[in-house]
Amino acid sequence: MTRIKFSKNGNTPFEKLIGHNPEILKKWNELEETLWKHTALDSNLLEQIRRTTAFENNCEYCMVKGGKPDFDKTQLKTSIAAAFAELFSKDHHSISNAHFDMLREYFSDNEISELCIFIAFINASQKLGKTFNLTEDLQINAVIKLEDLE
Repeated sequence: MTRIKFSKNGNTPFEKLIGHNPEILKKWNELEETLWKHTALDSNLLEQIRRTTAFENNCEYCMVKGGKPDFDKTQLKTSIAAAFAELFSKDHHSISNAHFDMLREYFSDNEISELCIFIAFINASQKLGKTFNLTEDLQINAVIKLEDLE
């Protein structure tokens, strides 16, 4: 059971929780669409980041949507981005100039900016989902059960 009641606004359980203010819901969705569709970053890289942070943030709703991250260590650009996203989720205070030096080996400044913005937005979404207690049973796009992820 979620910690607040669903609003009448929104299509998904997540949207119905932030839809108590329709203007916030509208802008949130517009930003999400922009981050996924109007970016210099590869959509698979973004999805792997979303999956990585879902497990770090322990958001059931987000974890069952795509399952565990699905890339191998030979995909260095994705690996570096996912590791950075995991660190960002765990302890953003520990991010140093050396981390940005490593990112610059694979990403332009424009891509690093978009990467950090995307990670921040996804973290906010997942932490909000966890805070509101969005559970796996509410995820209509689930591809896996939580019990199968352990």
